[in-house]
Order: sequence, then C-alpha cells, then structure tokens
Amino acid sequence: MSAMADNRSSNLAEKVLARLSAEIRGGRLAPGDRLPTEQELTSTMGVSRTVVREAVAALRADGLVVTRRGSGAYVADNPTASPFRIAASPLGRLGDVLNVMELRLAVEVEAAGFAAERRTRRQVGVVKAALRSIDRALKSGEGAVAEDFAFHRAIAEATGNAQFPRFLAFLGSHVIPRQSVRLSVDTPAERRTYLERIQQEHARIVAGIANGDPVEARRAMRDHLTRSLERYRRLAEGSK
Repeated sequence: MSAMADNRSSNLAEKVLARLSAEIRGGRLAPGDRLPTEQELTSTMGVSRTVVREAVAALRADGLVVTRRGSGAYVADNPTASPFRIAASPLGRLGDVLNVMELRLAVEVEAAGFAAERRTRRQVGVVKAALRSIDRALKSGEGAVAEDFAFHRAIAEATGNAQFPRFLAFLGSHVIPRQSVRLSVDTPAERRTYLERIQQEHARIVAGIANGDPVEARRAMRDHLTRSLERYRRLAEGSK
C-alpha cells in the first residue's frame, strides 16, 4: 500500500470512528447494543472492511465497545466514561510520541517479563496468533496497526494482571506510533523494511515468552521499544 493510500485509509477510519463515537456518546447506540456488522458499515459508509476494522479497534481501545468472538461488537456498559488518553497535537506530534514511547518502555518491559513467568499455554497461543495476524496484514500490503496493537495487548493479558491491558487500552491507538505519525519521507521500500524489522523484533519477544525466559523477554521488549524510540528521536531532531 502506498503512503498516499495508507493516509487515505487512516482518514477514512477516523471518519468512521468519529461517526460511531458520536452515535454512542449521543445515546443513539445504547449500552449493550450491537454495532452494525462489517458488511453493513462498508455498505452504508462506502469504505473497505479494513477501514471498518481499524475504526472498531480504535473504539475498543477507547473503551466504547467490547467485542465478542463470533458475535460482533457491542457498546460497552459505561461508554460515556472518558478514559485517560494522550492526544497528539498537530504541532507537538513527535514530542507526544516520544513521551508515550518512554511511558511504554517503563511498563511494557516488565509486562513482557511477567508474561514469560506467568503465561498459560492458551495465552502463548493467543500471542503467537497475534504475531501471525501481523504477518498476514503485512503480506497484504497493510500497515498492520490494529494487529500490532492486538499483539501488545495479548502480551499484557498474559501477565495475569488486568491492569496491564487496561493501561494499553487507556493509551489506545497511540500505542502504535506509526499511526500517530505519517511519514511522507518514507519510500514504500523503506517502510516495508522497517515493518519487517519490527516483526523480527516481535518474534524475539514471543520466543522469550513462549520459552518462559523473563530475562530474554524483557531484553527483547526493551530492545524493540528502544529502537522505535530512537527512530522517533532522530525524526524529532531532524524536524527542528
């Protein structure tokens, strides 16, 4: 997918997100109501299934909806509650991304270690499935933003401590910095190389967790997040 197409997809997802959020917060969709199906949303809003999925993932991250396997997405019990969010301003976008990355570094490194110590067989399976979902999205030419978020969320769930996945839900879409910052300087080939390298880093994290090695899991997560942090620091320096 080209950078222009990627940006267009993101803009469409934001429009779908804004419309559904307004319907939920305005009471048109009440707690417990089922959201329209993917097919219904693609038809009525004239967007692709990928766009709909990205919007629903953002709604879930905002705590507005919950999803039930095989049943669909439903309005959360308390959708009017405003979760803690870190919104990137147009002028301070890279600075905001750096702040979020540092916060994640302080929390997700330990989460990876706890996941390696406490994970169940089922949770390892969920983490591995999330890794495969990223692979499929990348092979389809997608940015795999929602899939990347699901991967980190699966690791948080594997800690056995509900506060870790709640923390990621509070951060929402800003967990994945490439969703917050659209880089026009990246060529498609450079973007592809970058995403493939990230996926290699993900695989190393999975190995540490699956092998029950908290030291390696922490090291792999620290390296993964630190490299991303350094990348955005270089971009911030270059934009001054």
